[in-house]
Amino acid sequence: MTKFSDLGLSAPILKALAAEGYETPTPIQAQAIAPVLAGRDVVGLAQTGTGKTAAFALPIIDRLAANHRGAGARACRVLVLAPTRELAAQIGDSFRAYGKFSNIGCAVVFGGVPIGRQIKALERGVDVLVATPGRLLDLIEQKKCRLDQVEILVLDEADHMLDLGFIHALKRIAQLVPAKRQTVFFSATMPPPIAELAAKFLNDPVQVAVTPVSSTAERVEQAVIHVDAARKQDLLHDILGDKSISRALVFTRTKHGADRVVKRLAAAGIAAEAIHGNKSQGQRERALEAFKRGKARLLVATEIAARGIDVDNVTHVINFDLPDVPEQYVHRIGRTARAGEAGAAISFCAPDERDNLRGIERLTKQAVPVLETQFSLTTPVPRQPGERSEPRSNAPRKPSRDARRTKRAPMQNKERSAGDRPPERASERAPRQERVAGEERRDRKGNEVWSNSPGPRPARRPNR
Repeated sequence: MTKFSDLGLSAPILKALAAEGYETPTPIQAQAIAPVLAGRDVVGLAQTGTGKTAAFALPIIDRLAANHRGAGARACRVLVLAPTRELAAQIGDSFRAYGKFSNIGCAVVFGGVPIGRQIKALERGVDVLVATPGRLLDLIEQKKCRLDQVEILVLDEADHMLDLGFIHALKRIAQLVPAKRQTVFFSATMPPPIAELAAKFLNDPVQVAVTPVSSTAERVEQAVIHVDAARKQDLLHDILGDKSISRALVFTRTKHGADRVVKRLAAAGIAAEAIHGNKSQGQRERALEAFKRGKARLLVATEIAARGIDVDNVTHVINFDLPDVPEQYVHRIGRTARAGEAGAAISFCAPDERDNLRGIERLTKQAVPVLETQFSLTTPVPRQPGERSEPRSNAPRKPSRDARRTKRAPMQNKERSAGDRPPERASERAPRQERVAGEERRDRKGNEVWSNSPGPRPARRPNR
C-alpha cells in the first residue's frame, strides 16, 4: 500500500501529516501529488470528499519551502480560487495545518466581511492566497493586491464556480496572472464549458480522475420517501425520532425554505441552525461551529453547503427538497460516510419532484429504494420509455391561462343584433306614449322630466 513517505514529500510535510494522523494517501492524492510536485499542469476530476485539497496543498507547500523567497508587497506566489467562503476557509486551514513546520504564510480573502483586515494581511505579501473571485477583484481594483508574482494557480471546484456565474471573473483573473505559471485545475464534473475553460488555463496537463460524479459513495445507504409537499415538515419531525440521527445535514431548495424549516424545528424543541447566502459571514461561521461542536443536531442548508463544508461524523443527509441538477444530489450525500465511516441519505420526494428523482436515478444508474412511512403517498408506477408521466384523463380540460385571456367576453344586450335578442311577449311590452306638442311631464316632486314646448330650457341647477 502506498504511503505519503513514498511520494517524495519533504520531512516537514511528513511530520505535519503525522501530527494530523494521516499515513495513507487517498487515490486522488496518490495520483496528483507527483505531477504537481514535478511542476506539471494537472487537471483532476474528483468529487467532494476524496481528499483533493491535500492533493494540491501538500506538493505546493513542498515546492514553496524548497525555494523560499518573498512574494513582494501586496503579492502572492500561489493563488487558490474557491467558489464559496466556506471552501476558501477550509482550504486556508489545510494549508496552515500542512505547512506549520515549513514556515509558509497563508491568507484567505472572501466577501461578506470587512475588507480592511484582509488588506492589512496582504500588505507585505504572502506565500499562499486563497480567495473567492469576487473579493479578489475588489482588492485588485483598489490596488491592494497584484497577481504578477503568481507561480502556481489553483482552481478548485471549477464547475461550481461556473454554476455561480464566476466565468467572466475567472477569465479576467487569467489575464492578470503570468502566462508562465503552473496551473492545477480540479472539478467534480467536466461538462463542455468546463473543458473549454480548462483548455484556456492549462498547458499540456496531466489528467487524473477518480470516483466519477455519477457514482455515489458505497457506504451511503440511500432511501426516498414519496410525500405530499405540505407534509414534509411533519415527516422530518417524525424521522428525527430516530436517535441514530445524531448529526444531520438537511438540504432545502431556497433560503427562505431553510429559515422556515429551522423555525418550525425550534418550535418543536429540536436544535438546528441555518446556513445560506443571505446569512452574514459571522452568522454562517457561528452556525457551522455550533454544528461541529454538537450544539446543533441539524444544519439546514441550501446548495452552498453541498461542497466546501467538511464536518466529521455526519450520520445522515436529508434532502428536504430534491435538487434540480442531478449531480448536486451526489455532492450532497457525499457529506456523509466520510473517512471510511458509514452514513445514510434520505430524500423527500413530492409529486412535482418525481422528474428530479428520475434524473438522479438515470445519472447514478440505480434506483433509489423507496421507504414507506405513515406520511407516504402511493409509490408511482415506473414509466415505460415514451410513456406520459401522468395518465390522460377523460374529464374536460380546463382552458389555459392564455386561452382564457384571448377568449372574447360575451356581447352585451345592446351589442346584439335584433335577431339575437329574445322575442318579447305582447303582454310584457309597455304601451308607447305619444308626445303632444306643448305638453310637459313632471315627476311627483314637480320637476320637469321632458317637454315639447318651444322656448329655452330652464338653467341647470348647480351641484351642491
